[in-house]
Amino acid sequence: MTLKLYFAPGACSFVPHTLLEATGETFEPVMVKIHKGENYTPEYKALNPRSQVPVLVDGAEVITQIVAVVSYLNDRFPQHHFLPHEPLARARVLETLAWMNNTVHPTFTHIFMPHKFTDKPELHADLKAWNTHLYRGMLAELDTLVVAAQAAGKPWLGGEHFGPLDAYALTLTRWGGMAGIDPASLTALWAHVQHVAQQPAAQRAMARERLQLNLYVPPAA
Repeated sequence: MTLKLYFAPGACSFVPHTLLEATGETFEPVMVKIHKGENYTPEYKALNPRSQVPVLVDGAEVITQIVAVVSYLNDRFPQHHFLPHEPLARARVLETLAWMNNTVHPTFTHIFMPHKFTDKPELHADLKAWNTHLYRGMLAELDTLVVAAQAAGKPWLGGEHFGPLDAYALTLTRWGGMAGIDPASLTALWAHVQHVAQQPAAQRAMARERLQLNLYVPPAA
Protein backbone atom coordinates (compact mmCIF):
# COMPACT_ATOMS: atom_id res chain seq x y z
CA MET A 1 0.00 0.00 0.00
CA THR A 2 1.39 3.38 -1.06
CA LEU A 3 1.79 5.98 1.64
CA LYS A 4 0.04 9.31 1.12
CA LEU A 5 1.34 12.56 2.62
CA TYR A 6 -0.78 15.68 2.85
CA PHE A 7 1.53 18.69 3.01
CA ALA A 8 1.44 22.47 2.66
CA PRO A 9 4.33 24.22 0.88
CA GLY A 10 6.77 25.71 3.35
CA ALA A 11 4.95 24.35 6.40
CA CYS A 12 6.36 21.97 9.01
CA SER A 13 5.08 19.13 6.82
CA PHE A 14 8.37 19.68 4.96
CA VAL A 15 9.92 17.45 7.64
CA PRO A 16 8.07 14.20 6.82
CA HIS A 17 8.04 15.21 3.15
CA THR A 18 11.84 15.19 3.16
CA LEU A 19 12.05 11.98 5.19
CA LEU A 20 9.76 10.20 2.74
CA GLU A 21 11.93 11.40 -0.13
CA ALA A 22 14.97 10.07 1.73
CA THR A 23 13.47 6.58 1.92
CA GLY A 24 13.44 6.23 -1.86
CA GLU A 25 10.06 4.52 -1.54
CA THR A 26 6.99 5.39 -3.59
CA PHE A 27 4.52 7.72 -1.88
CA GLU A 28 1.72 9.99 -3.01
CA PRO A 29 2.25 13.66 -2.16
CA VAL A 30 -0.95 15.68 -1.84
CA MET A 31 -0.61 19.45 -1.67
CA VAL A 32 -2.96 21.30 0.69
CA LYS A 33 -3.28 25.00 -0.12
CA ILE A 34 -3.74 26.51 3.31
CA HIS A 35 -3.93 30.06 1.92
CA LYS A 36 -7.05 28.93 0.04
CA GLY A 37 -8.56 27.25 3.08
CA GLU A 38 -8.30 23.74 1.68
CA ASN A 39 -7.47 22.46 5.16
CA TYR A 40 -10.97 23.49 6.28
CA THR A 41 -12.91 21.63 3.61
CA PRO A 42 -15.22 18.80 4.78
CA GLU A 43 -13.05 16.29 2.90
CA TYR A 44 -9.88 17.36 4.68
CA LYS A 45 -11.53 17.70 8.07
CA ALA A 46 -12.71 14.12 7.69
CA LEU A 47 -9.01 13.18 7.65
CA ASN A 48 -7.89 15.64 10.31
CA PRO A 49 -10.58 17.49 12.27
CA ARG A 50 -7.88 19.89 13.52
CA SER A 51 -7.29 21.08 9.92
CA GLN A 52 -3.52 20.83 10.27
CA VAL A 53 -0.66 19.39 8.23
CA PRO A 54 1.02 16.99 8.00
CA VAL A 55 -1.32 14.06 7.61
CA LEU A 56 0.14 10.67 6.76
CA VAL A 57 -2.16 7.97 5.42
CA ASP A 58 -1.01 4.37 5.39
CA GLY A 59 -3.79 2.15 4.10
CA ALA A 60 -6.75 2.64 6.41
CA GLU A 61 -4.66 4.38 9.07
CA VAL A 62 -4.44 8.17 9.40
CA ILE A 63 -1.61 9.66 11.46
CA THR A 64 -1.41 13.33 12.47
CA GLN A 65 0.98 15.47 14.53
CA ILE A 66 4.56 15.76 13.38
CA VAL A 67 6.20 13.91 16.27
CA ALA A 68 3.89 10.94 15.76
CA VAL A 69 4.40 10.98 11.99
CA VAL A 70 8.19 11.12 12.35
CA SER A 71 8.18 8.29 14.89
CA TYR A 72 6.02 6.18 12.59
CA LEU A 73 8.25 6.77 9.57
CA ASN A 74 11.29 5.85 11.64
CA ASP A 75 9.71 2.53 12.62
CA ARG A 76 8.33 1.93 9.13
CA PHE A 77 11.75 2.47 7.55
CA PRO A 78 14.25 1.52 10.29
CA GLN A 79 17.10 1.09 7.82
CA HIS A 80 17.27 4.89 7.41
CA HIS A 81 17.85 5.61 11.12
CA PHE A 82 15.77 8.78 11.22
CA LEU A 83 15.84 8.46 15.02
CA PRO A 84 18.72 6.97 17.01
CA HIS A 85 18.31 3.44 18.30
CA GLU A 86 20.02 4.00 21.65
CA PRO A 87 17.33 5.05 24.19
CA LEU A 88 18.98 8.18 25.58
CA ALA A 89 20.11 9.46 22.18
CA ARG A 90 16.59 8.85 20.83
CA ALA A 91 15.07 10.71 23.80
CA ARG A 92 17.38 13.67 23.17
CA VAL A 93 16.31 13.90 19.52
CA LEU A 94 12.63 13.67 20.44
CA GLU A 95 13.22 16.27 23.15
CA THR A 96 14.54 18.74 20.59
CA LEU A 97 11.91 17.81 18.00
CA ALA A 98 9.14 18.44 20.53
CA TRP A 99 10.67 21.82 21.43
CA MET A 100 10.83 22.79 17.78
CA ASN A 101 7.19 21.80 17.31
CA ASN A 102 5.57 22.98 20.53
CA THR A 103 7.62 26.11 21.29
CA VAL A 104 9.55 27.48 18.31
CA HIS A 105 6.84 26.75 15.74
CA PRO A 106 3.97 28.41 17.70
CA THR A 107 6.15 31.45 18.35
CA PHE A 108 6.45 31.95 14.59
CA THR A 109 2.70 31.46 14.21
CA HIS A 110 2.22 34.46 16.51
CA ILE A 111 4.30 36.46 14.00
CA PHE A 112 2.75 35.09 10.82
CA MET A 113 -0.87 34.76 11.97
CA PRO A 114 -1.44 37.07 14.95
CA HIS A 115 -5.18 37.01 14.24
CA LYS A 116 -5.24 33.46 15.62
CA PHE A 117 -4.34 34.76 19.08
CA THR A 118 -6.40 37.94 19.42
CA ASP A 119 -9.48 39.43 17.82
CA LYS A 120 -8.10 42.93 18.41
CA PRO A 121 -6.25 44.11 15.26
CA GLU A 122 -4.61 46.93 17.22
CA LEU A 123 -2.60 44.29 19.12
CA HIS A 124 -1.24 42.51 16.04
CA ALA A 125 1.84 44.71 15.66
CA ASP A 126 2.81 44.19 19.30
CA LEU A 127 2.34 40.42 19.00
CA LYS A 128 4.53 40.34 15.91
CA ALA A 129 7.28 42.48 17.44
CA TRP A 130 7.48 40.62 20.76
CA ASN A 131 7.36 37.16 19.19
CA THR A 132 9.98 38.14 16.62
CA HIS A 133 12.22 38.99 19.57
CA LEU A 134 11.49 35.60 21.14
CA TYR A 135 11.96 33.77 17.84
CA ARG A 136 15.35 35.37 17.28
CA GLY A 137 16.47 33.96 20.63
CA MET A 138 15.17 30.51 19.75
CA LEU A 139 17.07 30.49 16.47
CA ALA A 140 20.17 31.50 18.42
CA GLU A 141 19.57 28.48 20.67
CA LEU A 142 19.27 26.30 17.58
CA ASP A 143 22.55 27.77 16.32
CA THR A 144 24.12 26.69 19.62
CA LEU A 145 22.76 23.17 19.16
CA VAL A 146 24.45 22.98 15.75
CA VAL A 147 27.75 24.10 17.29
CA ALA A 148 27.42 21.50 20.04
CA ALA A 149 26.67 18.71 17.56
CA GLN A 150 29.69 19.63 15.46
CA ALA A 151 31.91 19.80 18.55
CA ALA A 152 30.77 16.29 19.44
CA GLY A 153 31.72 15.06 15.97
CA LYS A 154 28.14 14.59 14.83
CA PRO A 155 27.51 15.35 11.15
CA TRP A 156 23.78 15.87 11.76
CA LEU A 157 21.75 17.37 14.59
CA GLY A 158 20.50 13.94 15.61
CA GLY A 159 23.82 12.17 15.33
CA GLU A 160 25.29 10.06 12.55
CA HIS A 161 22.29 10.13 10.22
CA PHE A 162 20.21 12.81 8.52
CA GLY A 163 16.89 13.15 10.29
CA PRO A 164 13.89 15.25 11.30
CA LEU A 165 15.86 17.83 13.30
CA ASP A 166 17.82 18.79 10.19
CA ALA A 167 14.72 19.21 8.04
CA TYR A 168 12.94 21.16 10.77
CA ALA A 169 16.00 23.40 11.25
CA LEU A 170 15.75 24.32 7.57
CA THR A 171 12.06 25.13 7.93
CA LEU A 172 12.49 27.25 11.05
CA THR A 173 15.40 29.15 9.52
CA ARG A 174 13.36 29.91 6.38
CA TRP A 175 10.60 31.26 8.58
CA GLY A 176 13.13 33.45 10.37
CA GLY A 177 13.92 35.11 7.07
CA MET A 178 10.20 35.83 6.62
CA ALA A 179 10.23 37.45 10.07
CA GLY A 180 13.16 39.71 9.11
CA ILE A 181 15.91 37.65 10.77
CA ASP A 182 18.99 37.41 8.55
CA PRO A 183 20.03 33.72 8.46
CA ALA A 184 23.63 34.76 7.81
CA SER A 185 23.70 36.22 11.34
CA LEU A 186 23.41 32.65 12.65
CA THR A 187 26.68 31.38 11.26
CA ALA A 188 26.64 27.71 12.28
CA LEU A 189 22.90 27.26 11.74
CA TRP A 190 22.92 28.89 8.31
CA ALA A 191 25.86 26.75 7.14
CA HIS A 192 24.09 23.63 8.40
CA VAL A 193 20.81 24.58 6.73
CA GLN A 194 22.55 25.17 3.42
CA HIS A 195 24.15 21.73 3.77
CA VAL A 196 20.71 20.21 4.45
CA ALA A 197 19.31 21.95 1.36
CA GLN A 198 22.00 20.28 -0.77
CA GLN A 199 20.81 16.78 0.15
CA PRO A 200 18.97 15.09 -2.74
CA ALA A 201 15.91 14.30 -0.60
CA ALA A 202 15.62 17.92 0.55
CA GLN A 203 16.15 19.17 -3.00
CA ARG A 204 13.29 17.02 -4.29
CA ALA A 205 10.95 18.17 -1.52
CA MET A 206 11.94 21.81 -2.03
CA ALA A 207 11.39 21.52 -5.77
CA ARG A 208 7.92 20.04 -5.30
CA GLU A 209 7.04 22.76 -2.77
CA ARG A 210 8.77 25.46 -4.87
CA LEU A 211 10.69 26.76 -1.88
CA GLN A 212 13.31 29.48 -1.83
CA LEU A 213 15.83 28.86 0.93
CA ASN A 214 16.65 32.43 1.95
CA LEU A 215 13.59 34.63 2.38
CA TYR A 216 15.34 37.46 4.21
CA VAL A 217 14.90 40.92 2.71
CA PRO A 218 17.23 43.59 4.14
CA PRO A 219 15.43 46.69 5.40
CA ALA A 220 15.43 49.66 3.07
CA ALA A 221 18.22 52.14 3.74
